[in-house]
Amino acid sequence: MEIAKIKKTAVIGAGSWGTALAKLLGDKGEQVYLWSHRSEHAAALLRDRENKKYLPGARLPENVQPTDDIRVVSRCQCVLMVVPSHGYRDVFARLAPLLVEDTSLVSAVKGIEIGTRHTMTQVMADELQKIGTGKKLYLGVLSGPSFAEEVAAGQPTAVTVAFKEQHAARSVQHLLSTAFFRVYSSTDVIGLEISASMKNVIAIAAGIADGLGYGLNTRAALITRGLAEITRLGVKLGAHPLTFSGLGGLGDLVLTCTGSLSRNRTVGLKLGQGKSLPQALAEMTMVAEGVKTTKSCFNLAKELGVEMPILEQTYQVLYEGKDCKLAVEELFKRSLKEEMEMG
Repeated sequence: MEIAKIKKTAVIGAGSWGTALAKLLGDKGEQVYLWSHRSEHAAALLRDRENKKYLPGARLPENVQPTDDIRVVSRCQCVLMVVPSHGYRDVFARLAPLLVEDTSLVSAVKGIEIGTRHTMTQVMADELQKIGTGKKLYLGVLSGPSFAEEVAAGQPTAVTVAFKEQHAARSVQHLLSTAFFRVYSSTDVIGLEISASMKNVIAIAAGIADGLGYGLNTRAALITRGLAEITRLGVKLGAHPLTFSGLGGLGDLVLTCTGSLSRNRTVGLKLGQGKSLPQALAEMTMVAEGVKTTKSCFNLAKELGVEMPILEQTYQVLYEGKDCKLAVEELFKRSLKEEMEMG
């Protein structure tokens, strides 16, 4: 199969992950636009060749062009969407009419929209349907264990990109792959999106346990049983079970639940140490997607009738003010079951 060459890429969103991906491509010699919704931020990126707020120390090569002009997507064959899930629809609705034929649209966001409970590729599909475009466009997702700081520093990293169309997945796979950034391809879009979203919820739970002073046994239990919950939800939505043992499933889950750079684990850690959710979020400089995703996934699980006790307890801590220690105790007081039961 011939791999379509992507000549220009737009990275939409200039936070830490968007900047890291733009730098990755720029260092490879690709032509990249890095879009920020704030003109002053785009100007600072252009002047400093560095994202001093979100990714300090990572120099942007000259072939990365910061901009606040969303119209740059009309010049690109690939668009990487790296904006928070709560603002994703609005940004995509602005750029959707500007897209050209055969563009690959890649969600690099780990969240689910609260109101609709849609994944980000479903949000893109919604907006494209609204404008009735007849253009051939490909919707995919990029996920895996990949802290932005380590990718920007050139540390060996492996991730997965998924499209329903295998040729689109292969094209983006080749675009992003470097000597230190290995990209695997998949066709299980929904499996990768559910994994990417739910792992942040389990990371908050793991952080809570760490904040309470529990040890490695507790963390391992949360990761393992959390993976079981993620798999149940994903399979219910039509995902392939093996996706959850891969980079976007287990790999990303382990990283986010254990890594000191994890925003979501950090939120949980602060909660376990006795801080309120507003206090914990006020101390963060970047978005912890898992907070909003907990609400959307909780509602989605209820709608589908999927039992997800860790998700439920995390929701109650975040949105009902439940005591963290009580939440952990209630998880362990549940009725005893066989391990492979669906609950």
